[in-house]
Amino acid sequence: MANSGFQLLGYFLALGGWIGIISTTVLPQWKQSSYAGDAIIMAVGLYEGLWMSCASQSTGQVQCKIFDSLLSLDIHIQTCRALMVISVLMGFIAIIVSVVGMKCTKVGDNNPSTKNKIAVAGGGLFLLAGICTLVSVSWYATQVSYHFFDPNTPVNARYEFGSALFVGWAAACLTMLGGSFLCCSCANEERRGQQYYRQSQPSTDREAELLSETSFPD
Repeated sequence: MANSGFQLLGYFLALGGWIGIISTTVLPQWKQSSYAGDAIIMAVGLYEGLWMSCASQSTGQVQCKIFDSLLSLDIHIQTCRALMVISVLMGFIAIIVSVVGMKCTKVGDNNPSTKNKIAVAGGGLFLLAGICTLVSVSWYATQVSYHFFDPNTPVNARYEFGSALFVGWAAACLTMLGGSFLCCSCANEERRGQQYYRQSQPSTDREAELLSETSFPD
């Protein structure tokens, strides 16, 4: 029962992380205009994400423009797009696979060993989704930091970390933590089964010896 609860905990952690990955992918606040140093504070705040750039005015009006060309984008934006889409797809597949493999569900094969292997596969997919998200967000943040500290970058053209990056880091950690819980719970169950088999094996051997002595007395 405790093992099933551990699996449920890992599943819901990973599910929450996957929702965070989707939010990170669509949010336009991957980087935002900086007002540090001698930067002139403007009435318009600039934001940029993987799919669009936005301008937020002091009146509350927000105008966004979707990137027209894919090939004209920087290589790190194209790569981050691909990694985030892969993360979302792997997370979706992991959700379905984990539901089939968890002990508290009656979906699919009822063999405990088979369900454990399926749950481990779902946990592994969650781990990969979290790693892809972590790589994407961290690489984008590295590029923002590089251009911010580059002396050749104009002061008014510098950007800082947007809120989407922090959501992405949190989502990656939740997804990897949930995937680890799913994998570890199944590994512990497999280990307990092997230990029980080793403990019961000597008694079985003694029973076989007694049976042979009874069948063939000297």
